[in-house]
Amino acid sequence: MRSTRERRAGVGRATYLAHRLGVAIRERRHAARLTQRQVGDRAGVSQEEISRLELGRGATSSLETWAAVGAATGMQLAAFFERTPGASQPDDLHHLRRQDLMIRFSAPRGWSGGPESLLPDGGPFPRSIDVLLTRPVNREAAVIEIWDLILDGGAAMRGLEVKVRATRDRLGPGWRVQGLLVVRGTQRNRRLLNELRALFAARYPASSSSWLRALADPKAAMPDQDGIAWTDVEGTRLISARLRTS
Repeated sequence: MRSTRERRAGVGRATYLAHRLGVAIRERRHAARLTQRQVGDRAGVSQEEISRLELGRGATSSLETWAAVGAATGMQLAAFFERTPGASQPDDLHHLRRQDLMIRFSAPRGWSGGPESLLPDGGPFPRSIDVLLTRPVNREAAVIEIWDLILDGGAAMRGLEVKVRATRDRLGPGWRVQGLLVVRGTQRNRRLLNELRALFAARYPASSSSWLRALADPKAAMPDQDGIAWTDVEGTRLISARLRTS
């Protein structure tokens, strides 16, 4: 089949949804205290197939398979889609809420916010910065990366670093540019970040409270290292990230 932009976009979206469904199936299975083999027996598929689906590799699986596995874990497929972005709301509603939050929170404090600021990649699928905040009076720029669902932490970490470097090159000498990772505070995301707290603390060493203070106070300088912050699940407020150390 001829590869088109729309076709590649469809494949990417299907892969994303397969990850979302896989996470949901796994969490429902754990909550029901079922093994993969038990779910497979109920759904009429192999244990290997359940494992594949939970790992997010079910983009090409049939709706019949997904529906059977959902029923085996007590989850209706239609209800799952109704609870996720893409049914009656924008596909990226949770993401948009956090972009809006960052701009609204920082604007009264002298920051100018630009969502989806394109990077000068020059490729057919240009990347963008989720929110680029600039405070010209201080020659400061904050590259905001927003995570709603952590699927590939390593790739996201590398992505923020690339965006910070590209912004430094674009703005030129005299500008201070750092990155802030903003994560939706779901139980799953919090559990993952706490499990890997040493890794995230090494990558994002700046004080979270110092970052929030810099965004909230025109007189507070932006930290000179990358940082991390939470939002609540609904995306209505920023929360200082204090990863557990024990």
